[in-house]
Amino acid sequence: MNRTPTLDAPGAAASAAYGDMTDDLVSIITPAYRAAHVIGDTVRSVLAQTHGNWELLIAEDCSPDDTRQVVRGWTEADPRIRLIEMPRNGGPAAARNAALEQARGRWLAFLDSDDLWLPTKLERTIAFARKRDAAFAFTGFRRISADGSRTGRYIGVPPRLTYRQLLGNTAIATSTVLLDARRVGTIRMRKTYYDDFHCWLQILKQGHVAFGLDEDLMRYRVLDRSVSRNKRRSARHVWAAYHDLEQFGFAKSLWYFSQYAVRGFMKYRQF
Repeated sequence: MNRTPTLDAPGAAASAAYGDMTDDLVSIITPAYRAAHVIGDTVRSVLAQTHGNWELLIAEDCSPDDTRQVVRGWTEADPRIRLIEMPRNGGPAAARNAALEQARGRWLAFLDSDDLWLPTKLERTIAFARKRDAAFAFTGFRRISADGSRTGRYIGVPPRLTYRQLLGNTAIATSTVLLDARRVGTIRMRKTYYDDFHCWLQILKQGHVAFGLDEDLMRYRVLDRSVSRNKRRSARHVWAAYHDLEQFGFAKSLWYFSQYAVRGFMKYRQF
């Protein structure tokens, strides 16, 4: 994968809008760790956005590879890209929080360092959020293989999710989420395995509804790791989210866990 920064993407010409505090400014929250080999593709997908009024806040979490150097090169290529150098490795929640603390936009978008957006992702999601008067929006997506050579089936989303509906659901992919900061207020991620899932629950618990835009606008990269090991570990942490974080009893935790497991299986039963 080419790591060299280039400015030939459609969104790059909009860098003059950087710093304009308008209703259209999007703060993109990206934690990065061991991402030197993929972060360039992720940045290029942001540069290609048809909505050009954004700031990309990349919180580099003390990677052992040259992620920080690669990101620094991109900051020199486009002033909308900002590097946040974490003083010590703190995990994705701490990295996301560091970026959130520096966010200046009305809109908060989340994009993991190994995922990609399609060019109209921001434009379509913002228009959708405005039309639905939504504080929380998310979209459909497809998975891609680690090297990007294989694209999976489309994974659609429901039209809306409340707090209780999200408890037993796997529909919200982090890199599809768009929040209206004026509506949801200050948010911070809790240091837990599923910091993003827990954060979405806390937002919806306030009474907000997450509205789903059923369009293919993101690519979720599946990294080369042990699938069986990750599934067992994920199951333990999903259970902890119900039992420990939400403080549900055993029966209630089991009910939501069973729904989550069934939906997860149906969602990922094929690539």
